[in-house]
Amino acid sequence: MTATLTGKSVLVVDDDAEIVAALEIALAETGATVRTAADGNKAVELASSTRPDLIVLDMMLPKRSGFLVLEKLQPRKVRGKRPFVIMITGNEGKRHEMYARSLGVDEYLTKPFRMDRLISTAERLLTSPEPSPEAQN
Repeated sequence: MTATLTGKSVLVVDDDAEIVAALEIALAETGATVRTAADGNKAVELASSTRPDLIVLDMMLPKRSGFLVLEKLQPRKVRGKRPFVIMITGNEGKRHEMYARSLGVDEYLTKPFRMDRLISTAERLLTSPEPSPEAQN
């Protein structure tokens, strides 16, 4: 992989250590700085203190769900604005996806997902220019 995300910071939040390790390695290969959290409370703490460009966020977490993490961090997050959020989940229900998107989630991937799909999504989000405020109206 090329260093397409050099200078970008990513917070990976999942309670499955194998998923965290795989994501950490794959994202580090893109040049991104990667931090990790295994529960929702730690995710809120790290996201607040480090202000990542991207959060890869599991929906089902100990101590605070991915939904509650989003509600705490950014009650009015606008999709397409930093921090970008890729929600990952084993839940295939459309109702959960719709709710995630209403909270500002930029992408919603169902586990198991292909690592190259997550990486290409991260690259697209982090290398595309953000829309101007005028374009939002």
